[in-house]
Amino acid sequence: MLEQLTQQLCAAQSLTAAQVDAAVNHLVDEAVPVPVKADFLGALTRKGETPEEITAFAIALRDRAVIPPLDPAWREAHEILDVVGTGGDRLSTFNISSTAALVCTAAGVIVAKHGNRAVTSSVGSADVMESLGLPFDLEAAEAAQALREHGFAFFFAPKYHPAFKHIVPARKLCAARGQSTIFNFLGPLLNPVRPSAALIGVPRPELCQPLAQVLQSLGLRRAMVVCGRVPPLTAEANPEQSSDSAGPDSESPAATTVRFLDELSILGENTVAEFYQERALTCAPFDPQLLPLQPATLADLRGGDREVNATLIRGILRGEDRGPRRDVVLLNAGAALFVAGAAASIADGWALAAEIIDSGRAQRKLEALQAG
Repeated sequence: MLEQLTQQLCAAQSLTAAQVDAAVNHLVDEAVPVPVKADFLGALTRKGETPEEITAFAIALRDRAVIPPLDPAWREAHEILDVVGTGGDRLSTFNISSTAALVCTAAGVIVAKHGNRAVTSSVGSADVMESLGLPFDLEAAEAAQALREHGFAFFFAPKYHPAFKHIVPARKLCAARGQSTIFNFLGPLLNPVRPSAALIGVPRPELCQPLAQVLQSLGLRRAMVVCGRVPPLTAEANPEQSSDSAGPDSESPAATTVRFLDELSILGENTVAEFYQERALTCAPFDPQLLPLQPATLADLRGGDREVNATLIRGILRGEDRGPRRDVVLLNAGAALFVAGAAASIADGWALAAEIIDSGRAQRKLEALQAG
């Protein structure tokens, strides 16, 4: 079956939703040879994934996930936000999305953060959560309770997507072949909570609009998919993946000169695709120079190991770091607060995020989450 679908993809014919579901059945079947799975994933990438195919993969994989027990009435009464990057930008920034997510929850937004340990990068979101002293591998019922009681929970991807262990070897084979796969950007679409709002960063601007279309098809009420431009890399640039990727696993494409960040960037123009209940999907540039930015370079946004990144995050949340790292968190938190309906614009969200930090609310929220 998978070999037949591979031939179909090689003929540049897209898959139907039923074929995608059948393909996922074979991808999660450990009896199917790894090279057969890798050939299929490679053929899909070469053809180019359509929004309809991405949606079908997301639905099929979400249907196989462990779903946290959340009361439907509670869900309907609350906007639930995720803030996440796909990874793959290879720029070794600190955990920007994780920091922005903590600022948002300190502002009273309910945040269901979906992520993983680092695979090809130095520090994954689960790694930095652990270093910050936050619960990162809760069982489904415990995580659901934390979300209801504290307004924040981390959903450790491998715990909620057990079937992925049978896909990992094929992804690694694709990586060894120098091939990216659909799983490079599926992770943020597979949050088991199924949030109603999301800020998702992608490493290539041409992914913004298709992934926004996918989020809309998946039933999200509000979402923004972003990609930020950075100046051309110099020889000192560290060609590693961004540290805040999500998903059960991740592989890097072959090293290339990357000029885009899978977050909103303070270093250049951003591509933004967004939709809201009251407004249709649009895709347009966003210039961060409209905000009170400080001069910055990519080096100012770099992270280190998990302890270094945790220290950087603490400094930002305490209001001690008032440099470019704070600016990029304010920008991304401001956008996330806007997406969640807690601010009227990105600029208003920036101001709210700054007030949350400067008033001590962000630090107090971090301490409360650490205490459980």
